[in-house]
Amino acid sequence: MSRTAVRMIAVAVATAAAMTAAPAASAAAAEATTYEATGAAGDPFYRYDGAEPLASYAPGTVLKTRTLPYHLLGIPTPVKAVQLLYRSTDALGRPSANVTTVVRSPTGDGTRAVSYQSFYDSLDPEDGPSRAVAGDVSLGGLIPHVEVALVAPLLAKGYDVVIPDTEGQRADFAAGPEYATNTLDSIRAATRSPETGLDSATRFGLMGYSGGAIATGWAAALAPGYAPDVDRSLVGFAEGGLLVAPAHNLKYVDGSLTWSGVIPMAVIGVARSYDIDLKQYLNSYGLKVYAELEHGSITDALGHYPGLTWKKMAKAEYADPNSVPEFVEAVNRVNLGSAATPTAPGFIAQGNAGVLEGTFGNPPGIGTGDGVMVAGDVRTLARQYCATGNTAISYRQYDLLSHFGAPLVWAPAALEWLDGRFAGRPAPSDCGRIPAGNSLAPERPAPRS
Repeated sequence: MSRTAVRMIAVAVATAAAMTAAPAASAAAAEATTYEATGAAGDPFYRYDGAEPLASYAPGTVLKTRTLPYHLLGIPTPVKAVQLLYRSTDALGRPSANVTTVVRSPTGDGTRAVSYQSFYDSLDPEDGPSRAVAGDVSLGGLIPHVEVALVAPLLAKGYDVVIPDTEGQRADFAAGPEYATNTLDSIRAATRSPETGLDSATRFGLMGYSGGAIATGWAAALAPGYAPDVDRSLVGFAEGGLLVAPAHNLKYVDGSLTWSGVIPMAVIGVARSYDIDLKQYLNSYGLKVYAELEHGSITDALGHYPGLTWKKMAKAEYADPNSVPEFVEAVNRVNLGSAATPTAPGFIAQGNAGVLEGTFGNPPGIGTGDGVMVAGDVRTLARQYCATGNTAISYRQYDLLSHFGAPLVWAPAALEWLDGRFAGRPAPSDCGRIPAGNSLAPERPAPRS
């Protein structure tokens, strides 16, 4: 891959950004064309069809390998990408097969790599970044094309880039622990494949924003226990726009004009991840929204359900989501504040434009945030890491920036921070200077109203 190829990708991001606003009908036509040409919907590469049971392989084992052109908006570029089908573990601890993409830097030597976790946020497996690389241009899968603006600078700096399909092949949206295992096993697979040029001596950084921060944060937290071999190779993790306590976020966006569609997305994703049935608690309208978004993406949710609340979706006796035992169990499982403290240094950033949650005010104990993520939760998590032994934590709060504005500041700062860790410079610490935040205690069941 040449420098020219990297520049071609970076320049083409402007086209990808413009496509974000394209009419849905045009995107649908492009999607149909792509599927006809590449067979993405039925691509056999994604299926494990080996003779041995998947459980017989260790996590991170490479099951299939292919090399193809890196596509941008369905157009092949001179950049080559290696894709791997590998063995991983789902949210319930069962063996699973997943796909990751490895892109080599024109100046890289295999010693430094960044695992970049995409914020593709979707309940449709066809929207994963590996499918975008292979040529998919569906509206829901457009985000990975736009994210080339974040990947290209890494390649230009000499970092090889690994891009896992963090949500797995069922698109288990918001299931942080599964995002983590998919990410960690992706790194294992990338270092075990001779085609990638990476090996056990490769040092890695983790990087992700928003949905990508879910994967980054959980991977950093679970690495010491689930993948100590990967943990030893980590120089640090950089994340922004972080989901910490999903139960708080659902209250925060309740009634929002823009972000309320995340409520059913999270309900569907968590229910799917942990094989629980939350539909039994929904009313007819809730079931209608559930059906509309069951295979939808963030593009189908943002602004499409203005003013939506949990109460509007739930049966009267379940107006308080904490009256649903399965809900309480699920949101506690995906509360990052209950996970272990990472051993790697961390750069954590969060927008806090003063946006109150909901339509009619500010429920006690949640505070402000960036419109979808709760700043107080992120502050508490950073303080918790400091208090439990990891003092190499940098924290930035962007008080004038929303969830959409913060990445413009976060991305260059995160890259500069990672450069320092790869260069061997001591990680700076903001421990002792991070303001107090919210309680991250587990949710408690509430009596039904």
